[in-house]
Amino acid sequence: MGVSSLAVSVPNQKGALRALWLGVVALAMVLAQAMSASARPDSLADLAEKISPSVVNITTSTVVASQAGPNPIVPEGSPFEEFFKDFQNRNQGQGDRPRRSSALGSGFVISEDGFIVTNNHVIESADEIEIEFFGGETLKATLVGTDPNTDIALLKVEADKPLPYVTFGDSDKMRVGDWVMAMGNPLGQGFSVSAGIVSARNRALSGSYDDFIQTDAAINRGNSGGPLFNMDGEVIGVNTAILSPNGGSIGIGFSMASNVVSKVVAQLKEYGETRRGWLGVRIQDVTQDVAEAMGLEKVAGVLVTDVPEGPAKEAGILQGDVILSFDGVDVADTRGLVRQVGNTDVGKAVRVMVLRDGKTQTLKVTLGRREEAEAVPAAAAKPEATEPSEMLGLTLNVLTDQLRKELQLANTATGLVVMDVVETSEAYEKGLRAGDLITEAGQQKLETVADLQARVDEAKDAGRKSLLLLIRRQGEPRFVALSVAD
Repeated sequence: MGVSSLAVSVPNQKGALRALWLGVVALAMVLAQAMSASARPDSLADLAEKISPSVVNITTSTVVASQAGPNPIVPEGSPFEEFFKDFQNRNQGQGDRPRRSSALGSGFVISEDGFIVTNNHVIESADEIEIEFFGGETLKATLVGTDPNTDIALLKVEADKPLPYVTFGDSDKMRVGDWVMAMGNPLGQGFSVSAGIVSARNRALSGSYDDFIQTDAAINRGNSGGPLFNMDGEVIGVNTAILSPNGGSIGIGFSMASNVVSKVVAQLKEYGETRRGWLGVRIQDVTQDVAEAMGLEKVAGVLVTDVPEGPAKEAGILQGDVILSFDGVDVADTRGLVRQVGNTDVGKAVRVMVLRDGKTQTLKVTLGRREEAEAVPAAAAKPEATEPSEMLGLTLNVLTDQLRKELQLANTATGLVVMDVVETSEAYEKGLRAGDLITEAGQQKLETVADLQARVDEAKDAGRKSLLLLIRRQGEPRFVALSVAD
């Protein structure tokens, strides 16, 4: 009875199935809305209340020499003339007296024993650093270490009780559109909270190790050094800079990613300084025309433009090699390689895969320390010599003693000097200018103009459309690919 009656009770199976399908869709929409509502809380008050005690205001003071301002201009015979003369006489010599300058910023506590993270520019050159906690208590702080490259500083306070603190989250997990919350001391107004979303990832501003999270959460002056939180209350960025035509927030703020900051903080905490890995090469990105000129199948890796004395040279890496992978990770561009090398431990032996003469080979390099290498002046490059000629849109000349003197090159420097560049040429479009020095063509040294012509002919015979030139300007090398098509 049950089965038959159920069968008879459905007069239109298609209509029933359609109704059932619409019900499932409606239920799915309701569940999606519920999930969306749960992902975005109606209020951030509970989260703010939980983590705000770990956020601090930072006041610094610095003794600076005062500079006397301009004297007022008073018309001769004015009734104020004698007044201003007396004022200037009383204050004569006081312009050189030192005065104390103050600055404000933000920070956050990362351990119960009082380690505090902020921006380097907040405390740079400060004589005194004072920390104000959320509850109003103040403590003097000492500087543990700084890293100007990432604009991070680590401070320490001595408290008579464990301090509330926050932890770093994984910034790589943040996606564009995720909710974030910024805390700090904007414009010296005291503790403040703002919220927004991640607007963009992996932004680079000016540094080699930049990895900024862009957000539209309001960040203003005074927010520098403050934390950017995810919805779990973890620090995923340090508020560092804003893009603004007027100095105020327009919804474009930048926070240094926590995965960069946490490594820097760990080193500052242990050593009082950073210790980054150093490969010892100068590099540039592999562009489409460079890849074509070298016969590469795809645009990948980075091109080695110079190998000074250091780990890479000792391991056998050569100028003109294309680095394809470093320590087992594919190399996408120069920025990625610089960051990866810098994040690798000093003294670690890593495998570097390079492409040389159309073949790959793997070399083992023991990394040095970048900070020590930067303290040593780079050795001058030694190009080769050739004769004057006009080709590829360039007027070239032999490097004479007079040209060496004018270009401030070493006496041993040799190469083809660019005397002029046709402004309508590809060479001009790609940045070659008078005074540049060409030292290689097709990754081979140049002895004469005939060598350069030979490299052009070889490229044409091989069916290549362009030729790779190694250019030096004021000692800095770079590769440029120029067309050799007739």
